[in-house]
Amino acid sequence: MKYRDEYRTADAARGYADAIARITTRPWTLMEVCGGQTHAIVRFGIDQLLPDTISLIHGPGCPVCVTPIAYIDKALEIAGLPGVILCTFGDMLRVPGTHSDLSAARARGADVRVVYSPLEALTVARENPGHEVVFFAVGFETTAPANAMAVYQAERAGLENFSVLVSQVLVPPAIRALLERPGNQVQGFLAAGHVCTITGYEAYEPIALEHGVPIVVTGFEPLDILEGVYRCVRQLERGESCVENQYSRAVRRPGNAMARHVMQAVFQVVPRQWRGMGGIPESGLGVSPAYRSFDAEARFGTVNGEAEAQGECLSGAVLRGEIRPDQCPAFGTRCTPERPLGVTMVSEEGACAAYYRYRRPVGDQASD
Repeated sequence: MKYRDEYRTADAARGYADAIARITTRPWTLMEVCGGQTHAIVRFGIDQLLPDTISLIHGPGCPVCVTPIAYIDKALEIAGLPGVILCTFGDMLRVPGTHSDLSAARARGADVRVVYSPLEALTVARENPGHEVVFFAVGFETTAPANAMAVYQAERAGLENFSVLVSQVLVPPAIRALLERPGNQVQGFLAAGHVCTITGYEAYEPIALEHGVPIVVTGFEPLDILEGVYRCVRQLERGESCVENQYSRAVRRPGNAMARHVMQAVFQVVPRQWRGMGGIPESGLGVSPAYRSFDAEARFGTVNGEAEAQGECLSGAVLRGEIRPDQCPAFGTRCTPERPLGVTMVSEEGACAAYYRYRRPVGDQASD
């Protein structure tokens, strides 16, 4: 398959790994902030190809995983109201709130529907004029244009029974927050290529300059990631810190102008709580005043609370890159995809789910 198979060749991968080893003279710690990259690293054993002096750690790159508990609780509250249809992507169904999740709410009789696009939620609103239809808008910058377009089209069509519960987050402020955490060990970042197809990478440039860290916009195939690591290590070895674009087949510095325009028209930048990270200034998107009538928080009350998960689950430490999933005592025993303790085991993009699928002992996998 074009743009896939040629980025998975074993000989080229070994060539990149050898090149990285040749230029590395001291230990370096890099972080990817993308669930797709995390899964590729674990699935293809990319970290195991690298010299022992290069550490790849996984950051808060799963948008489902960083959605705060308070928003899950609000979605549950809204779904439980009479006359309400809550539309959501399927990967949100089992994300735990304080006491329950949307899958359990649906089992109890709430009208929770899985959709594959926010525009599908608009169709639900047209077909159910006697119901309030709420779309749970979650994601990084990648999903924001489509979610914004749904609000824009609802306004043009006069769909007064449609609204969005928005928990959109922005990646650059999270990278800045990680760098400013006490004890930070990360010396370079692989930025998510799909995010940068929308936003471009101008917002990363002041972070690289101010914090003295290289940031490489990187794709998702094995050779993409290995080249991203090579570029990042090369900068570190040279004492450089700038933004490079490895994923040039899809990303341009300004991003997608049309997508950015609809985002900026419908949404505004707001502070946001991140699960596992706490509050980060200017790290989220909320509905702008011009479209406030389509804001579910304006109709059903604002999201309150900053609760974090309690108990045995260490997903917060996983999201911050402080531990690997397999360093959690509950991993693979008391916490599995069938009986997850935390969100990083629930989501398809979660680091714990990746390790469970690809890094468990062979005997454990055979017993599935």
